[in-house]
Amino acid sequence: MRVLFYDTTLRDGTQGEGVYFSVQDKLRIVRKLDLLGIDYIEGGWPGANPKDWEFYQEAAKLRLNHAKLAAFGSTRRANHRPEDDKTLNDLLATKTPVVTIFGKSWDLHAQEVLRVSLAENLQIIEDSVRYLHSNQREVVYDAEHFFDGYKSNPDYALETLRAAIRGGASTVVLCDTNGGTMPLEVVEILKTVQTQVPVQLGVHFHNDSGTAVASSIMAVQTGAVHVQGTFNGYGERCGNANLSSIIPTLILKLGYDAGVKENLTQLTEVSRYISELANLHHDERQPYVGGSAFAHKAGTHVDAILKNPLSLEHIRSEQVGNKRRFLLSDQAGRSTILSKVREIVPNTKKDDPHVLALTNHLKQLENSGYQFEAADASFDLLIKKAFGLFEKAFTLEGFRLIVEKRGDQPVLAEATIKVGVGDEQEITAAEGDGPVNALDSAIRKALLRFYPEIADVGLVDYKVRVLDEDRGTASKVRVLIESSDGTNSWGTVGVSENIIEASWEALVDSIEYGILLKKAQRDNHSAKPKRSSNEN
Repeated sequence: MRVLFYDTTLRDGTQGEGVYFSVQDKLRIVRKLDLLGIDYIEGGWPGANPKDWEFYQEAAKLRLNHAKLAAFGSTRRANHRPEDDKTLNDLLATKTPVVTIFGKSWDLHAQEVLRVSLAENLQIIEDSVRYLHSNQREVVYDAEHFFDGYKSNPDYALETLRAAIRGGASTVVLCDTNGGTMPLEVVEILKTVQTQVPVQLGVHFHNDSGTAVASSIMAVQTGAVHVQGTFNGYGERCGNANLSSIIPTLILKLGYDAGVKENLTQLTEVSRYISELANLHHDERQPYVGGSAFAHKAGTHVDAILKNPLSLEHIRSEQVGNKRRFLLSDQAGRSTILSKVREIVPNTKKDDPHVLALTNHLKQLENSGYQFEAADASFDLLIKKAFGLFEKAFTLEGFRLIVEKRGDQPVLAEATIKVGVGDEQEITAAEGDGPVNALDSAIRKALLRFYPEIADVGLVDYKVRVLDEDRGTASKVRVLIESSDGTNSWGTVGVSENIIEASWEALVDSIEYGILLKKAQRDNHSAKPKRSSNEN
């Protein structure tokens, strides 16, 4: 059976706390979702704000390969004729092939929110759908609060669906707007609705009970063919049903067909892309598309995975465009270490003494407060040092920090540093907003003459974690630094009772790794055969 996926990230998703997309962000996401194979993309509510008007004007210029663009709005107002209703006419003005409108399916909402009679509410629904349908639009009718309405007054809830169908709706969507309906309730209600509704059935779940994905999947298994949701589960309150989880479950686990099926390997990329444009940290614990979805920490797990991935992975990570990761921690055994070592020193044997020494060293470091799960670059340097493959790019002769506060002026920090590179030395100074910022600026300034490539390398994140709070200001701290050259990113770690010392340690690893990375890129580029001058 084929399932149609309806994405509402750009409308319902933006109602989530902290979620914001510009017009250009929305257009970029539409292109991504279209290439992925999403069937319907809801772009916003025209007339609700100037940004959504601008979006639909720009979106009309897009040439979509697969998806249909939908405009979203409500049924007409009471005492308004459809042809005079601003909301309905705004929807038509977008010229989208699909229009989605919501209406009241719960008698409580009709009487206490709209303040109309139950009969008048039915007329509002039918008139609104008929007007849009008569203007050659595919109409999707969202039955708002349907499940609560059905539990309150099942006969009336079903009548609201029939009103939409009489008006010409090609799809009626049962919405759990409050997110409180349990999956087995969904199944039982859907079974009844199917016997009463002759058109395509869809579902739309919110996640207030943490069951939106489960309810969506069970609804499809019961007969729904149209599934609404958002990427990464963005949405009001606790969010909407997460398409990042629903899509692969229906396709890979249950064998449903969909437009997304042939592009499923793009799923993780699209999910991360949307997180990036929303300016939100990607939820790494998401099923399928999170960084932790195929991450293994326990040594016994890693050993089993290396022997047969099916032993601890329910699907192959590459099926959804993700990748397997082995986490380095005090729970890691030699199998974990070996898998990381082989990325740098291929064909290393498990009984290699360097591997045993490195495993023991890792456990000691983690016992001291180091953590390498988010510090992959620091661990890569540890491997190189253990196997005698590391050559220091520079040596620290010394540094001095001055932190000054004058009256109401901001705190000013100044760092002076002396480094050695080969037989040469460099002394320089720099100011910063704080001591770590000043030190970072000074070391880069000192090394730029020797390693001009580090001009592209910069810090993008800096985190400090107090490890033993009971010691107060004498507590040991762990500093995690994330760096980037604009293309690649890497993490480094430092631990000390002195925050400057811990920061320096992470900072040195960051710069050392950046220099090695740039050198490897240059070597790889120069190793490529050059085309001769007589080649075409």
